[in-house]
Amino acid sequence: MSPKFLLVLFSLLFLSADQPKLVKVKVNKDITISVPKDWRPMDELDFRERYPSVRAPLAAYTDPDRRVDFAVNVSATQWPDADINLAARFFKASVTNMFDRVTMIDEGIRKVNGKSFIYFVFESRVNGARDDAANADPILRYNYLQYLVEPGRTLVFSFSCPRRDRPSWESSAQEMMDNIRIK
Repeated sequence: MSPKFLLVLFSLLFLSADQPKLVKVKVNKDITISVPKDWRPMDELDFRERYPSVRAPLAAYTDPDRRVDFAVNVSATQWPDADINLAARFFKASVTNMFDRVTMIDEGIRKVNGKSFIYFVFESRVNGARDDAANADPILRYNYLQYLVEPGRTLVFSFSCPRRDRPSWESSAQEMMDNIRIK
């Protein structure tokens, strides 16, 4: 075997060994997702800290260190005609207004298991509080959002991790988004 072939083979084995093994999780009778095997469902404390809203997610999982999250939610915004292009513009404006700074990495509309999803992959920054030394540092995150817009319902799938961990989680986030199944 050529040294080049061995290098490629070794690289593939090395890279795949770093990726966590995903397991399928049934959210409800219509939605199945995949999350890393060692992740756990979020508890009430996690919900209050990460999802400070009246509406709890349909499902939310976190890594053992509670730093990396994946959630499934129903958006309050519904599109009666499922106009995916109009919805994409609306959700992009919403994403950019949610943070102090957004650096868009990728965005668009793509098919996942026969369904059309709006997606946004970006890095976000929420500035720290200037008058609070304990919370003065900005919060920097890597985010991957996918929206499934259907008449009368919009599902939101979100992945988030610290920005510095992006290289470790980017391909797993993509795999999680690729494994969403909706009946």
